[in-house]
Amino acid sequence: MNYLGVGISPGNVPVYHGTNPMVIERRVSIAELLLRCLICVLSVLTAILVGNDSQVKEIFSIQKKARFTDMKALVFLVVANGVAAAYSLVQVVRCVVSMVKGSVLVNKPLAWTIFSGDQAMAYLNVAAVGAAAQSAVFAKLGQTELQWMKICNMYGKFCNQVGEGISMAVLASVCMVLLSGISAFTLFRLCGVKKAKGNSGW
Repeated sequence: MNYLGVGISPGNVPVYHGTNPMVIERRVSIAELLLRCLICVLSVLTAILVGNDSQVKEIFSIQKKARFTDMKALVFLVVANGVAAAYSLVQVVRCVVSMVKGSVLVNKPLAWTIFSGDQAMAYLNVAAVGAAAQSAVFAKLGQTELQWMKICNMYGKFCNQVGEGISMAVLASVCMVLLSGISAFTLFRLCGVKKAKGNSGW
């Protein structure tokens, strides 16, 4: 007897015939791989856009050049996204090898390492985006109380390219937060599997 995916066992206990756990794990692995690839691409684009950004402005016959190194928050953003891109590339290779071998679930120490790494990358990049966004606001709007001028009025192209880089970094950070949730799901599921195996002898 089967009604809406719920069957009746010989002991008259409702049994759920839902999706196969291996199918769920496979889908989670594909989502993880796609997110890691997306993070790698977005992080590289951010580092390129911000790292190669510069503009020369002539003021009273004196040339002034704006570069990302003039703002420490942008340097932090470039470094953080470079680290995230390298980390994501390594994890992409691990995901591909794991899917090719067919071993979806990893061992517990590796799961903890991946979870910790994903958390660290998420926190690092969210902090970098926050610092860069704050600096961008000051550059765009200025701060009259401190006599900080609106830099973007002078270096429009520079500010526009930085804005594009920060937008990419925001998308990468959102993907990292989602990925942290996936790595947490994988870790807790693995712990649940180990616990279930340990209690099977009772």
